[in-house]
Amino acid sequence: MKCFMCKSKIENKLTTFMVDLDNCIVIVKNVPSQVCSQCGETSYSNDVAHKLEKIVNDMRKAVTEIAVVNYSDKVVA
Repeated sequence: MKCFMCKSKIENKLTTFMVDLDNCIVIVKNVPSQVCSQCGETSYSNDVAHKLEKIVNDMRKAVTEIAVVNYSDKVVA
């Protein structure tokens, strides 16, 4: 697989995903990702992107300012 930005080699890695919501910063650790070895561009499979969206939506209701979640600990129903 090649990077859509620079056409270099893509490697499978575990990364950290972060999103800043209005009321909370959500950090998801150990996310399965495809990372370009040249430019560092990170992409996710459809399944991973769907699970990240579910995690973020669940954390949107949190009453904390910062939420740190391990990707593999979250089960999507």
